[in-house]
Amino acid sequence: MTTPTEVPLPPSQRARGDESLIIVMRQTATDADVQHVIDRLEDIGAEAHVSRGKHRTVIGAVGDREIIQQLPWEAFPGVERAVPVLKPFKFVSRDFQEHDSVVDVGGVPVGGTHFVAIAGPCAVESREQLFASAEAVAKAGARILRGDAFKPRTSPYSFQGLREKGLELLAEAREEFGLPFVAEVVDPRDVELVAEYADLIRVGTRNMANFTLLSELGRQHKPVLLKRGFTATVEEWLNAAEYIYKEGNHNVILCERGIRTFETATRNTLDISAAAVVRRLSHLPVIVDPSHSGGHRYLVAPLTRVAVVSGANGFMVDVHPAPETALVDGAQAILPTEFAELMVEVRALAGVMGLEL
Repeated sequence: MTTPTEVPLPPSQRARGDESLIIVMRQTATDADVQHVIDRLEDIGAEAHVSRGKHRTVIGAVGDREIIQQLPWEAFPGVERAVPVLKPFKFVSRDFQEHDSVVDVGGVPVGGTHFVAIAGPCAVESREQLFASAEAVAKAGARILRGDAFKPRTSPYSFQGLREKGLELLAEAREEFGLPFVAEVVDPRDVELVAEYADLIRVGTRNMANFTLLSELGRQHKPVLLKRGFTATVEEWLNAAEYIYKEGNHNVILCERGIRTFETATRNTLDISAAAVVRRLSHLPVIVDPSHSGGHRYLVAPLTRVAVVSGANGFMVDVHPAPETALVDGAQAILPTEFAELMVEVRALAGVMGLEL
């Protein structure tokens, strides 16, 4: 069986006019059907890039466009459709799939007309801190709890997280308050551990280009929340998502969290246009992180309001019962009462936009 390889083409190959064709197999396709397509591609001198998802297999065909397009792929046994794709990111593009993907996170749909609020402390510090935050955000209407057990910090002497103990506390909070949770993974060696606990695994901005980590996440079944690198273009961000998707994990959510610019008044600059651009280029859901982009508590509410009307599929904010004591990012965390007030505004705006909250 052909081993999956990287989908993006080297510049030299693109320069020759080679083209990609995505061949989507039916859910009922057999291994023999898939191998038949692979063998035929190799017969005509094309490359086959195989992505085996939970429900179906897709094959990226790369080679001479005249030869590839001559064959009646949709007449092959087990083939549902064949789609030409010109973008460097193949599987996550609108060319490959026109309709919006909806990702299930522990029973909570994200994508399409489903708008989701994700809230909680930036880092799990204690059972009391986590449970106070989880109870408040659940009561206010959040559907997914955030809280990290592994924290990659700029300083090696800063709080690095409670690790597995933090994951255990998050699992307790999920049972207590009925909230699936998202947690960050920073090391490929920890993917299995985090996946054992979390409903949604987050890749932080510093790891967007950690392709070993992305590929490893693509080989496990939990949904992945991929933050944009703070120096990454939209195309680089989508190519990072491609690493996960092509390995077989098709449940990917994107997160715009602000980019580094010359501006110093905010922690980062929220690229709100990115949500609209991504929705045009890709079928993947995209959410916005007003906390890490603005970096200040007073900016969370206005940036969240903008996120709702930008076309995003949700938002993620830091909520802490006592921000002045927070071990991580206290300056950008809002109080539970402030989150409750914000959710009143979010519901009103979501209704105007025709979104299900």
